Amino acid sequence: MKSGVILVFCLLCLSLSVSPSWGSDDRRQKWWKWPSTGKSICSSVVLPLYGNVYPQGFYYAQIHIGHPPRPYFLDPDTGSDLTWLQCDAPCVRCTQAPHPYYKPNNDLVPCKDPLCASLHSGDHRCDDEPDQCDYEVEYADGGSSLGVLINDVSLLNLTTGVRVVARLAIGCGYDQIPGPSYQPLDGVLGLGKGKTGIVSQLHSQGLIRNVVGHCFSSRGGGFLFFGDDIYDPSRIISTPMSRDYTKHYSPGYGEIIYGGKATGLKNLLVIFDSGSSYTYLSSKAYEGLLNKVTEELRGKPIQEALDDETLPFCWKGRRPFRSMRDVKMYFKPLALSFSSGWRSKTQFEIPLEGYLLISAKGSVCLGVLNGTEVGLQNFNVIGDISMQDKMVIYDNEKQTIGWTPANCDRPPRSDTMTI
Repeated sequence: MKSGVILVFCLLCLSLSVSPSWGSDDRRQKWWKWPSTGKSICSSVVLPLYGNVYPQGFYYAQIHIGHPPRPYFLDPDTGSDLTWLQCDAPCVRCTQAPHPYYKPNNDLVPCKDPLCASLHSGDHRCDDEPDQCDYEVEYADGGSSLGVLINDVSLLNLTTGVRVVARLAIGCGYDQIPGPSYQPLDGVLGLGKGKTGIVSQLHSQGLIRNVVGHCFSSRGGGFLFFGDDIYDPSRIISTPMSRDYTKHYSPGYGEIIYGGKATGLKNLLVIFDSGSSYTYLSSKAYEGLLNKVTEELRGKPIQEALDDETLPFCWKGRRPFRSMRDVKMYFKPLALSFSSGWRSKTQFEIPLEGYLLISAKGSVCLGVLNGTEVGLQNFNVIGDISMQDKMVIYDNEKQTIGWTPANCDRPPRSDTMTI
């Protein structure tokens, strides 16, 4: 949705077979591929992340697609399913991208393919173009992508040290409308729950378990992972995914806690969304939180910085703020409390760094925005700023969302046991 640890080493669980070499010399490099058995294996894919919440305003992953493989920078988005690249095809509207546009092949996904049907709600018909799957995806910020679904291969490294060539259905986008939060990337990496999500596709081929997670560093960068073998489940705080709202990764309804005390701001439908840089609350919850923060600041040597337009609400002190240490006496930590079962609750803790930032002008700004004003209606979105320095795990097999504090500056490697 656009509005951007423990490594357990396991033995190879299935026999290997050789796939065609992509190198010029077969003796130098072999490329391995798992046979498609429909079974999950004990391995993961780990991708480095680049970027930051501020000042860039987005994170991105690099993924290699095509034959031969070419690199592309994609926005990792748990709020949407389809992975698409801006295509080197006759464009209606082409947006700026850091790499040459993706050159499509002729391996079109037919309209009758189940993956195509999963992209269309309601009555899916194939009368006009039976041999191809047209798609259109729209994002919460008003942006969209229009194109055709094709099959291509992606080069991925497993944590077991094995390199795989996975066949994926991706979007060849030839008409993009950028929303206000658009960033100049090559496309979107869809990490959602649907069948076209990259994790679902890799899982259906028996490469990984149906688990995706990320670790955003507050210092910039981090890592993204598919599969479940890079963390210790005993260290994870988790809550069930909502059974009533299944379109996105949602723990259901939550309550805002400020400074360890209940605020009365509850029954908030919450979504975890890595495609959103900031956290968004519906109007009533946003105004309520802003009132709590303003009340806490009353009588302290800090005032609203009307000349700082970094975010809607910024405050300045007697001297410019340089770090969160300078503002910890003025603000209190946040948390979201979720019901995890009968009389059981879990808390997603949000420290100062998880909802505040220091601007270039030395002000401290509120990284929580009014979601109703940007078209999110009554949804409350936990964005990247509030997930920094945490490993966040979306386990589609256990139907849970989990998290734990983590050093996101050190991604796991295939030849190490722990980080």
